[in-house]
Amino acid sequence: MSGAGLFRLTREVRFAVNGGGDDDDQLLRSPTNSFGGYPTLVGYGPYLAIDVTLAGELDPRTGYLRNIKDIDDAVRRHLVPAIRADVLGQSAPRALTPFEQPVVALGLLQSLMPNARVDEVALRLSPFLCIACRASEHPMVRLSQKFEFSASHRLHSDALSEEENRKCFGKCNNPHGHGHNYEVQVTLAGQPDENGLLIDVPAFEKIVADTVIERFDHKNLNVETAEFREVMPSVENIAMVIYRLLKPPFEKARARLASVTVWETPKTWCEYSE
Repeated sequence: MSGAGLFRLTREVRFAVNGGGDDDDQLLRSPTNSFGGYPTLVGYGPYLAIDVTLAGELDPRTGYLRNIKDIDDAVRRHLVPAIRADVLGQSAPRALTPFEQPVVALGLLQSLMPNARVDEVALRLSPFLCIACRASEHPMVRLSQKFEFSASHRLHSDALSEEENRKCFGKCNNPHGHGHNYEVQVTLAGQPDENGLLIDVPAFEKIVADTVIERFDHKNLNVETAEFREVMPSVENIAMVIYRLLKPPFEKARARLASVTVWETPKTWCEYSE
């Protein structure tokens, strides 16, 4: 098979940074459970993951964009020991910050895999907090953090008849509304400063909490919020409204607002950006 399409392959490498001696002796052995992370977490952590995305065309001989064993090997032999040294304070002259790690990792992995195009490297500090560097934006990074709020809404359009509303929105047109536990991912983009910092994460979280979460949490969006009295609170519009609420507070910050993604359910979400 042949074609002019572009493939993007992502490999997640999970690992733990265990305290103790100068070396984790697990690194001297082969992984026994790479699904759960290697080295295996044996204490309180941290437990991390790196997503490496390659882009390009397939090798016609193997059908691979790249053998994932090459990615695993490069990350485990070069990135994991370096990050471990930074976490444990063993790096000189100073440890790289989490904002700097993906920038350095992208360049390092590209040098280790010269025949591949490293498109993005993302460091997952937790299931909710991620810092990524894209080749097209290097040396800029993207910080993504997740939040949540619970709210009810009703999908109803005054431009449609009652019958058309019921046909279009089904149970979501229930006159008394229905609820969701919304997840919101806010992504900022910018270049780390001379100290390797992009933004103070607690300050970033406070902006989102004060501007969005407190405003919408445990509210009937149609009735109790001014933003949705004239705008239907679909997941698309919720993402747009949150983005526009957050844009002014970040205009003077080092990191600009890149996008907002809202999950209405685990199966339905929308990203909005301008």
